[in-house]
Amino acid sequence: MNRWVFLLGWGLVLRAAIAAWLPPGFDEAYYFAYSLNPRLSYFDHPPLVAFTTGLGPWLTGEVSQFTIRLGTLLLYTASLYLLYLTSQKLFSNKVATLTLAIATVIPFFQVGFGVLTLPDTPLLFFWSASLYLAVNEFFAHSAIYRPSYRLVGLGLLLGLTCLGKYHGFILGLGLVAFCLTSSNHRSALKSPWTALAVVLFLSALTPVWLWNIQHDWVSFRFQATRAIPEAAYNPERLLGTFLVGIGCLFPTFGFPLWWVSLRTAFWRIVPSGFAKKNHNYSAHQSLIQQKQSLILWVSLPLILGFTLLGGYRPVLPSWHMPGFWGATLLLGAWVAQVQEKTPQRVHYWLWGSGVSIVLLFTVVLLHVNTGLLQKDGDQALLGGWVPVQSDASIQLTDIQQLRQGFAQSPQFSAELAKADFVFTNRFFLSGYVAMALAPLFTKPITCFDVDPRGFAYWSQAQQWLGKSALYVTSELYEGNLESLSRYQDYFAAMTHLGRITIRRGGADIQVFNIYRCEQQLRPYPWPYGATANLNS
Repeated sequence: MNRWVFLLGWGLVLRAAIAAWLPPGFDEAYYFAYSLNPRLSYFDHPPLVAFTTGLGPWLTGEVSQFTIRLGTLLLYTASLYLLYLTSQKLFSNKVATLTLAIATVIPFFQVGFGVLTLPDTPLLFFWSASLYLAVNEFFAHSAIYRPSYRLVGLGLLLGLTCLGKYHGFILGLGLVAFCLTSSNHRSALKSPWTALAVVLFLSALTPVWLWNIQHDWVSFRFQATRAIPEAAYNPERLLGTFLVGIGCLFPTFGFPLWWVSLRTAFWRIVPSGFAKKNHNYSAHQSLIQQKQSLILWVSLPLILGFTLLGGYRPVLPSWHMPGFWGATLLLGAWVAQVQEKTPQRVHYWLWGSGVSIVLLFTVVLLHVNTGLLQKDGDQALLGGWVPVQSDASIQLTDIQQLRQGFAQSPQFSAELAKADFVFTNRFFLSGYVAMALAPLFTKPITCFDVDPRGFAYWSQAQQWLGKSALYVTSELYEGNLESLSRYQDYFAAMTHLGRITIRRGGADIQVFNIYRCEQQLRPYPWPYGATANLNS
């Protein structure tokens, strides 16, 4: 069996196990709500995440943490294969295999790109497909580059990348910058093929344009505000962003990725004058540098840009990880050189890192599901160390237990049957409740909160007037009395029906309260959407 086949298969099995065992995250539950509300685009993201999240439930008829991640498992495997082919085209089979091994082991790539259903999944797939086609376009067999029809396909793929996540625009700018700075490839910008590529790029973005035109460009405005500095520049926050990124990549890969990226960028600048003076500077070396430039232009802007932004405001690790995905090509090439001199060193590095990461995943999954480290848990290791009240993992909701709580209560079932709609006080709680209720009842689900996200566009606030609802909330998010006070003036009466308790390791880790809300008297005001700024 070829090594690349083994690596793809081994990685898929490991990710499938994580997908089946890890409870859904906040965003994943929310994106399941996307799939229940098909639209051209969405308030906070382009549309493709709705497809990747809904694919598994549509195919299997079941809603679970595994099925909503089925699209991710398949697409990420394809992304890994495209990365392998790209490295093979740029360098060699040996480098490609090492690149694939590195990308297969890096923990954030495995989980953030390869397990969780996030906008990063379609982004990375079309990012990888775009990069592979760009390499085939810019580095064909001829030493002199001539623009070809592949540019048209590249324009389409870039558009689809942007339909995954708006990071795709940065990839497109990186490819343009590469052509501008490479005298051999500058002709691509003047080609008629490029003009057609731009047309296809803009055409692919039609769903996003249309939706935003209809909704006052709110999606672009929302994402733009996330790049606005929140405070004065803070070097400590910058350091924190850097270290969090290293941790997500795992230190044995994070530091080498930074080192090889900056080292390659430095040596791309130095030889520019050196090459003209050195008669031994070969065409092969020039070609290698051009390939490195392409990788740097599609990687470093993301890596440096979002890391530096971390000095101004909190930055999610996923924002700059596609840049490290591209930099993995450089790391694979460098590791191949090291392997020629000290193969055992590379062997121990890869296997040691891989085994450590798998053990870490095992401990985390055991804790999240059984309370392995939970203090005084009945399945805790050595009595446990983490008190339940300070354990962030309890926020991941076990939707199976929540579903059973509704299904096993005749009262809740009867109330659900009578209710016109269901609402919660957090947009991600609405996603969790939607997942739990999916096989039981088909009821409209919304969110009454100052931050309703897409729910503000999936219904009209006035449509619930005079109707009854079931209010579901978790005690982790607002005390019950405070939560009730927010809604009592909007309904004729609110009655507490009971609780559903989520347990782990013998302890209650989350409590959901269920309320009957009779006759909505006036619409709940949302800060945006078609019903924004309603008088309260």
